[in-house]
Amino acid sequence: MTEVSADWVLPGDGPPIECGRVRWEGGRIVAVEAGRAERHYADSVILPGFVNAHSHLEYAVYAGFGDGAPFGQWLRTHVERKRRLEPDDMVAIARCGVADSFRTGITATADYSFSGAAAVAAAELGLRATVYLEVFADDPEDARRAFEEKRALVEETPLVRIGVSPHAPYTCSLETYKWCLSLGIPVGTHLAESAAENEWLEHGTGVLEGIPILVPPTGKRAVASLEEVLGPDLLCAHCVDVTAGEIELLSERGVPIAHCPRSNALLGCGVAPLAAMRAAGSVIGLGTDSPASTPSFDVFEEMRAAVQAARALERRPDALSAADALRLATSGAARALRIDDRVGTLTPGKRADLAVVSLAGSLYHPVEDLAAAVVFGGSPERVLETIVDGDTRYRKENEEQQWREVRSTASAARRKMLALRP
Repeated sequence: MTEVSADWVLPGDGPPIECGRVRWEGGRIVAVEAGRAERHYADSVILPGFVNAHSHLEYAVYAGFGDGAPFGQWLRTHVERKRRLEPDDMVAIARCGVADSFRTGITATADYSFSGAAAVAAAELGLRATVYLEVFADDPEDARRAFEEKRALVEETPLVRIGVSPHAPYTCSLETYKWCLSLGIPVGTHLAESAAENEWLEHGTGVLEGIPILVPPTGKRAVASLEEVLGPDLLCAHCVDVTAGEIELLSERGVPIAHCPRSNALLGCGVAPLAAMRAAGSVIGLGTDSPASTPSFDVFEEMRAAVQAARALERRPDALSAADALRLATSGAARALRIDDRVGTLTPGKRADLAVVSLAGSLYHPVEDLAAAVVFGGSPERVLETIVDGDTRYRKENEEQQWREVRSTASAARRKMLALRP
């Protein structure tokens, strides 16, 4: 039996516990209760490990590429630079992405993987992950060949499950989506990320024109283009450029949504109508996307961005509370990924995925509202320990020694993309 305690436990399925402990055995939680363990964290809170509803671990060192460029130009920059990498480079970068995830308290992720390297890195380092192998294809047969080629390079483990990602309705046909959904494995896509996507699909014009991976326009908006396949089996990231009717349709079909406010803002795509989607009853989880479009995998910054964007868009301070944002990053994301029977709350019987966050010296300490203290006062620098399946994956005191080589090899791959000499 292993246990850890802190001045507070925020279980996610009940009220905070002052001076609480979490106990587990064989990777499964057996008790969440008041009490003090030998390993106790003062001025800290134990909470469920964060569940990242949308990531690209293989882009962990892509920060700043094409910043400020229109969406189509930004996309072309990333496609061109990615071609400079070898498979080993992609694995090296993905390892860095896993390390950065642990550092911010992420214990599970839904990763859209171009090469499959994310599955290798997650398995090696012990991150719980659903890895969706990306395909780009008008012809389902091309999608099949691409998927099978990538699938042969990766293996499922107790922590890593393999899925498929038809990239987006402007790079994959409806028939390709149907083929992907026929496989009976997790399926995830990007949907309605920008007005440019809808412009291409409706009219065949706009900033996406000229990108070689485009499929022919459908004559319909993105959501309508996929209406036939929309349902609970298709995880959709972004959903920014959507109408009220499309929001209602997504909700009626039970489509899970990954909300990525920092990425949407920094790429100039807009602000997703989170309050309207929540009011419609959609299942929504928070995703960090990746440093290709955001500065980091920092889930604390993502939660704050979600609160700020929702309140600004709705012009109401109650549009999204700190507690709501925390649920989006834990239990909500777990529901969207269909792993809420295993993670997302500190509930006896679930897997021991948890994070310890220090509040010492924070502006929110002494604590009045624990969720607000975590969301507004938290940061990766405050994460003291990240535990996945009962095993410590990250401990702040060992960070430099543990991850030095991982960061060095990832940095070398970035230099290659920038065409810089070693």
